Amino acid sequence: MKNLKQIIQEAEKNKVAIGHFNISDCVALKGIFMAAQEMGLPVIIGVSEGEREFFGTKRAALMIKSLREEFDYPIFINADHTKSFGKIKEAVEAGFDAVMFDGSDLPFEENIKKTKEVVDYVESVNPDILVEAELGYIKGSSIILSTSDVNKIKKGDLTKPEEAAAFVKETGVDLLAPSVDNIHGLIFRRSDLPNINGQFQEIRSPEIKFENPKLDIQRIKAIRGAVSVPLVLHGGSGIRDEEFLKAIDAGISIIHINTELRLAWRRGLEKAFKEKPDEIVPYKVLPLVVEEIKKAAGKRLKLFNKLV
Repeated sequence: MKNLKQIIQEAEKNKVAIGHFNISDCVALKGIFMAAQEMGLPVIIGVSEGEREFFGTKRAALMIKSLREEFDYPIFINADHTKSFGKIKEAVEAGFDAVMFDGSDLPFEENIKKTKEVVDYVESVNPDILVEAELGYIKGSSIILSTSDVNKIKKGDLTKPEEAAAFVKETGVDLLAPSVDNIHGLIFRRSDLPNINGQFQEIRSPEIKFENPKLDIQRIKAIRGAVSVPLVLHGGSGIRDEEFLKAIDAGISIIHINTELRLAWRRGLEKAFKEKPDEIVPYKVLPLVVEEIKKAAGKRLKLFNKLV
């Protein structure tokens, strides 16, 4: 089986992107894996520090390894948005395929220094583990946001091609996540819901249109031309289909989706309890959650691989 680095190189060559989907539990993992299997597409599972805290770092790595070996399938795991060296070490020791050190809130030179320390450590333990880093500041969080929750993206937060080139050269990272007008989370206009008061039922209504910012495609293209490594797009939830396709053509090789899956998880759970209000058996309730996540992940996998 090809390793993750080879899978990414193949995606670059074919001008497609690998779907990276975050999980907090086995239910989400099942839905994502089913979607990938149906299309025969490689997939990356992400777990942030918070998600690893809940799921278990070693447990998450072992589950992905088990699926990969049992089904002889290209499924990989990434330690997403890791802020400390200790947590990086924990993921490496657990057997992750990739780790992401997020020093985006640090000054440029300090980000380089700490990222280089991570790269040197990972290479000394297992050079097959890929190291990703973030340069530039990506606002938001993997939740549903209103336009008032996220201030207008400042140009100073965006990744500069010349800095990206220096950063990659100095650190030796395998993957770079730039800030290109992307944000974490799904954005809706609060004016659409004047009396929302936290009513989630209204937020997830089909009438509500999420409107995340348009990507800076020219910046993506310039950054990819300036660096020698593949680019990763974070904050994929809520981005328009046509923007994804432009971003892939401009040089994006991996796309992160999280909030859309969390929304699907909630939608599936509500649907299950509405249909079976007296049910208390988890394996009779959760299949509807799996199905919603499978649909959400499958839709994105098809788009990223230009199968639609």
